[in-house]
Amino acid sequence: MAPVLEVRGAIKRFGAVTALDGVSLALGRGEVLALLGDNGAGKSTLIKCISGAQSLDEGTISVEGSPVTFRSPLDARRHGIETVYQDLALFDNLNVVANFFAGRELVAPRRLGPAGWMRQRRMAVETRETLSRLEVHLPNAGAPVGLLSGGQRQAIAVARAVSFATRVVILDEPTAALGVRETRNVLALVKRLPEHGVSVILISHNLEQVMEVADRAIVMRRGVKVGEARPDAANHDRIVGMIVGAQSPIA
Repeated sequence: MAPVLEVRGAIKRFGAVTALDGVSLALGRGEVLALLGDNGAGKSTLIKCISGAQSLDEGTISVEGSPVTFRSPLDARRHGIETVYQDLALFDNLNVVANFFAGRELVAPRRLGPAGWMRQRRMAVETRETLSRLEVHLPNAGAPVGLLSGGQRQAIAVARAVSFATRVVILDEPTAALGVRETRNVLALVKRLPEHGVSVILISHNLEQVMEVADRAIVMRRGVKVGEARPDAANHDRIVGMIVGAQSPIA
């Protein structure tokens, strides 16, 4: 069975700087794959190419065995790939439902497009169903998201991605700047995502969190994939060594 997502020989240059130098990876169905590496390792550039925010100079991307070309994030979304960046891209003045469907509002009749009337009740129902399915509990879904905690906002962004993703959700540092309790809630949500039919690519600097939720970890350094391993206690020191450049790659 073909991987749900595969990248082969990815090269991305910015002038004289090579941000990605022949990176390859494969993401299995229902897998949580972590991308590890210090700042400047190339992790963010890689996911931007996968999500359509940037294009590769060389290399290929395949979805379920079929080569694809992403010229924009919309192209990636059409192939079932959603990305949650650190800034979350939420509208603080809008409530949860409005944020869920921002830019993708349900309208009737469909043939009228933006000129149709919004199906507010249907959007509210679908939002509640998604939050319930992912076990995301909010005190007041009608409140502006700007009044919610960081963990609640992160959960909304992840749930929104899951509600539209059919194959892959990419999470860029989902626990950054969160407290201990909120971090636990977000990690629990990440662990549940494969149960809902999506694979996950997780970018994180926190190896302990990766060990808790990821099935496999890929280590990058200076634009190169230096190895991969199962993130567990037995591999902890070797993975740290690969991140800082003190260990040989793990096959």
